[in-house]
Amino acid sequence: MMKMINFMKGSVMKIHSLSCASRCLTAEGVVRGFSSASGPRVCIVGGGPAGFYTAQQLLKARQDAVVDIYERLPVPFGLVRFGVAPDHPEVKNVINTFTQTAQHERCSFHGNVNVGKDVTIEELRHAYHAVVLSYGAEGNRSMEIPGEDFSGVFSAKDFVGWYNGLPTNKELCPDLSSETAVILGQGNVALDVARILLSPLDMLKETDITQNSLAALAGSNVKRVLIVGRRGPLQIACTIKELREMVNLPNTRADMLTSDFEGIAEALKDLPRPRKRLTELMMKAVKEGRDDKVEKCWGFRFFRSPVEVLAGADGKRATGIRLALNKLEGSGDGARAVPTGQIEDVECGLIISSIGYKSIPIDPTVPFDPRKAIVPNDMGRVLDTAGLYCSGWVKRGPTGVIATTMNDSFDTARVLIQDMEAGKLDLSVNKPGAQAITALLQTRGVRTVLFSQWEKINAEEEKRGKSLGKPREKLLDIDEMLRIAWY
Repeated sequence: MMKMINFMKGSVMKIHSLSCASRCLTAEGVVRGFSSASGPRVCIVGGGPAGFYTAQQLLKARQDAVVDIYERLPVPFGLVRFGVAPDHPEVKNVINTFTQTAQHERCSFHGNVNVGKDVTIEELRHAYHAVVLSYGAEGNRSMEIPGEDFSGVFSAKDFVGWYNGLPTNKELCPDLSSETAVILGQGNVALDVARILLSPLDMLKETDITQNSLAALAGSNVKRVLIVGRRGPLQIACTIKELREMVNLPNTRADMLTSDFEGIAEALKDLPRPRKRLTELMMKAVKEGRDDKVEKCWGFRFFRSPVEVLAGADGKRATGIRLALNKLEGSGDGARAVPTGQIEDVECGLIISSIGYKSIPIDPTVPFDPRKAIVPNDMGRVLDTAGLYCSGWVKRGPTGVIATTMNDSFDTARVLIQDMEAGKLDLSVNKPGAQAITALLQTRGVRTVLFSQWEKINAEEEKRGKSLGKPREKLLDIDEMLRIAWY
């Protein structure tokens, strides 16, 4: 008898939850996720660039497709919001396009949903004709050297998250009391970090950098930033735009080792044009960088790999880093760094590892390649799992810029559409989509943040920013975000 009563209670609860969900959405005038259309229903996991670009292409290609985007945070846009440097507002203009996608009548955004925890991939697959994994790369690649867990050592992902207002990094509190900082890695993210550490405060005050980061940088003693790479100038991973910004940074000078550039001038003529321009700009910086009147400096250090983080007397705080000196075997992009047996110690109090992000498994039912840190796939089709797809960094690894992700996501969307049209996905079965998932989440005490509710958070951030003379002041506390979104 008790089993029957509990079953009836559960059934009533689910029906009541579904009714409540429908009423909540109707009250806000948002009924897109509960459309009764018989077209394909697609779920996208991850509200960053890969997710939005995939949605955009699906909506364009199929006039009957209904797309729902699920995002772990209450706020959308992923790395465009939390990864793009504060002094690159033009890159963030893509948010306007993403907003148009989110406001499309056949698209719905559902924030504050932790897929893999609040709802499983299997539950999503039952509710949708297709599920696209676009959740990016939120893990850090380890340096795998002694001392990397010492105080004063940070991953670039966490450091960028700190100054960009990622809630999980709000308590980072980096110690900026040392004069020298070392960044390991020479990609665009490494240069972003170096530029933020050395930029004049007046430049940063007009950006959307967080106020607590701005306050920490105001008290910073960092005057020298070394950007270390295991290979040479001809293998550097940054773009010319990022390098030019470093060269033109006010009140700083380049501090390079001329020995790192031996033989480079002779190799210039055989380089592809983009690599040639990048190398010429570096060599120009080497020649013009010796202005001793300028207090702050930055410089590349090539042919060096981290061996060990050195600690002070307490054995807990970083005071330097030991580097192995390398030589190159081979040439061009395929050149390998080989240790020479020599080492070099650099005194520093701040070490930032910018050697790459990595994706992490989201659900035990989803195939995952731990070595490559991606979901194994064929052109976006997850291997051995019909109806499951992937796009962005979880598909190909954490490489490229936003335009790379756009093209990659468009490719995944096209493959998905091809599978629909070839009959590889059974569209004859009517799938409930967000209606079932929202009801399920409510029985688990999970309340979603719709795009219209995100816009309330957005308005509050812009209001706070305006009072400070900046585009926005990001909210750092998730509970505060939810209060503003829901009330």
